[in-house]
Amino acid sequence: MAPTRAHPTSTRPETAGTRPEPAETPTTHTRAAAPRRRFLQTLGAGAATLLALDVLEQLIASAPTQAASAGSAPTAPAPTAAPPAPVGAADLATPDVLIRMQADLERALRKPATTRQWVMVIDLRKCVGCHACTIACVAENKLPPGVVYRPVLEEEIGTYPHVTRRFIPRPCMQCDNPPCVPVCPVNATYKRPDGIVAMNYDQCIGCRYCVTACPYAARTFDFGRVYTDGTPDGVPALVGRTKVEEYQRAATHEYGQVRERRGEESPVGNVRKCHFCLHRLNVGMLPACVTTCIGRATFFGDASDPESLVSELIARPNVMRLKEELGTKPRVYYLL
Repeated sequence: MAPTRAHPTSTRPETAGTRPEPAETPTTHTRAAAPRRRFLQTLGAGAATLLALDVLEQLIASAPTQAASAGSAPTAPAPTAAPPAPVGAADLATPDVLIRMQADLERALRKPATTRQWVMVIDLRKCVGCHACTIACVAENKLPPGVVYRPVLEEEIGTYPHVTRRFIPRPCMQCDNPPCVPVCPVNATYKRPDGIVAMNYDQCIGCRYCVTACPYAARTFDFGRVYTDGTPDGVPALVGRTKVEEYQRAATHEYGQVRERRGEESPVGNVRKCHFCLHRLNVGMLPACVTTCIGRATFFGDASDPESLVSELIARPNVMRLKEELGTKPRVYYLL
């Protein structure tokens, strides 16, 4: 028997009784790639058609405008659109409430003093507990240790885990029915016609009856201390106690009077309290605590002026006063 001859394209000899496997040829690859090539060609043609239709629609839309402008005189180019307003521009355009309160103050000062009714409104929703008002009051009135006119109280409200903190600035309430006035044996504290409860330092004997009578703890006693008590003096490269005390004993201007805290002279040995910065009001300036509030949470003005900001605020339904049940009729209102 003649030997079996292998296929010309095979690379291995063919054994007897087996059929040789057909080798892949270039014709087989061509037939497998043909459907893929046709799909890619169809996809590219479709994309080109969509692009051409988009360009055609733009040309058709601009044709009437070009035709109308061809027979008319050339016109100036249209102004470009204004740039978008920056974030917060609307807020910057709104006048600060301090400007309105300043206008209210100037209008009130043109009235007779007996017709003014000073009130303060504090929005507890805006107070962040920064104590800027407290520090401004200390700096404005040169307050010594232990004397504070406007502390900020803190209150925790809610039930765990839904709890939060509320900050309550507490100046003198300037009550219309002040319990501190009738207990003074020498009439050193009195109610002014404009609503402010004031102190006569020259009349005060330091008995502190009024401190006990005030239900708001709004009165403190000046023992004559300074912040540098017990600190070193004469140390090189340090500001000595003597230099610092010169500032601490600098003259205050409360009630429009110049008083230095020297020895036992008033206001040392007297009861002191918030007076709505009366010395600032007399020269047309808002109280220091109002102008330094970073959250604009404190408002001040004449309640007898129906156009004033405070008149609008105290008429709101969410207003309250501290310890109204005592009948003191405070002039400090809080917005909840």
